[in-house]
Amino acid sequence: MAEAEKKECPKCRDTGWVQVPVERGTVARRCSCITEKAAATALEKTRIPARYRDCTLQNFESHDDSQEDALKISKKFIANFPIQKVGLLFIGPPGVGKTHLAAAILFELVKKKNAFGVFYDFRDLIRDIQSSFEPDSEVSQSEILAPVFECDILVLDELGARRSSTWVEDTVFYIINRRYNEQKVTIFTSNFLDASEGNEIRNPLDKRKPEETLVERIGYRLRSRIYEMCKVVKINGEDYRKVAKQGSYHF
Repeated sequence: MAEAEKKECPKCRDTGWVQVPVERGTVARRCSCITEKAAATALEKTRIPARYRDCTLQNFESHDDSQEDALKISKKFIANFPIQKVGLLFIGPPGVGKTHLAAAILFELVKKKNAFGVFYDFRDLIRDIQSSFEPDSEVSQSEILAPVFECDILVLDELGARRSSTWVEDTVFYIINRRYNEQKVTIFTSNFLDASEGNEIRNPLDKRKPEETLVERIGYRLRSRIYEMCKVVKINGEDYRKVAKQGSYHF
């Protein structure tokens, strides 16, 4: 099948300029297609996964007071950007909308406020950095980290999803601390609760393994720095993915 032909802009015929009538004739101005193409390129560079590219604040479903509060905070965050320098840390169980909100915020800021934004899964970032050390790697560590350091807003999804090690802690702290020092805004999501929550005294006969906390997954130093630079937004609710998926099965 032949590749579909690229559609020509009907307003400027792909010249990038249009003639606009004024009082004494016409003037040449940039066509709106230039802005639209630039916006599309900027959105592509965000690395937002295909699954989350249609996530917006408008189609976010709230089934819990905490989800409604998180939505309000997200809207206020966008309205205040870039004046505010405080990021967000969405914490809660899987499937309550943390990544949806983070991706939606990033999308809005890139599209409407011309922000330079990047989305990274925590595990993918660590994997990409490690792969840059391979002898046959086509990219260097500095090339991978350049957009992470330079972007106006970074979304780091699934914080703590990869078990911490000294190397991981040092690497992520280096990234986050640099953004902190340069007052760059970062949004995190995590399925792990804070160390101060859910640690009620357990029955010594209860052999169930207690759930790990965020500080156990990323280390105290990194956890402390993130809490300095972000507002914690706790989200509760039922796993939307589980409910939606089961509801879509028809036999």
